[in-house]
Amino acid sequence: MTASTQTSTAFPTMAFIGGGNMASAIIGGLIAQGVPAAQILVVEPWDEARAQLRKQFGIEALAAADASLSAAQLVVWAVKPQTFKDAAHAAASHTARALHLSVAAGITSDSIATWLATDRIVRAMPNTPALVGKGITGLFARAAVSTDEKLLVERVIRTTGQFVWVDKEAQLDAVTALSGSGPAYVFLFLEAMTDAGKAMGLSTEQSHQLAVATFQGASELAARSSDAPGVLRQRVTSKGGTTHAAITHMQEHKVPEHFIAAMRAAEKRARELAAEFGH
Repeated sequence: MTASTQTSTAFPTMAFIGGGNMASAIIGGLIAQGVPAAQILVVEPWDEARAQLRKQFGIEALAAADASLSAAQLVVWAVKPQTFKDAAHAAASHTARALHLSVAAGITSDSIATWLATDRIVRAMPNTPALVGKGITGLFARAAVSTDEKLLVERVIRTTGQFVWVDKEAQLDAVTALSGSGPAYVFLFLEAMTDAGKAMGLSTEQSHQLAVATFQGASELAARSSDAPGVLRQRVTSKGGTTHAAITHMQEHKVPEHFIAAMRAAEKRARELAAEFGH
């Protein structure tokens, strides 16, 4: 058996409902793994987006759900929460035999099960670094999902980065607050650090390079170390030194507490989305 044949059999025929950034990240990862374009179908209502998907990946892209979806063994739901219900009703009659993987924020598997009349559902909360293969995704599976189906989901998600399974679906709200929204927190700090560097006399380019490299390096150091972040922080915080001055200022102004409160606000909004669009 050739490598390409092994790859094609490792992944089933897949359909994506929605062809935005997250769908493109997963599709790009699958194509890079050698999955044939013929095994991937996308439903995307926007003309420009469909044209881009065809051009970029060589896959078939439909304007609306139709009977061709019935060939899909895995359906990936990459739609906005407010459009999920209508999209599900349009596709449900064609996808009854498929395993369903949802990357839509906030929409519970109970709602999805009702709309699609199936319990074979996995919910995922990815983040945007998936676009460069450095994502982290939280996963939750309903009881009807088999071990082999979980392994299939892992193979698909692994093309975009790492993954973590959670035991309770409500924990996905915490995943949303921590890692789903997390890249925006990093970008906010990068903005602030770049602005600070400029204010202290560096150029925009110098400040940006220093800030980005610092986040990359510190994250890699944390990933490779068995020590807790607090221990790593203490090692670079000599009493009376420059780092101590900065950390003390942030602690006195309750930056950590405000940061935690901000993530709790994101968690709360994830629950509100479920209530708002999940009926």
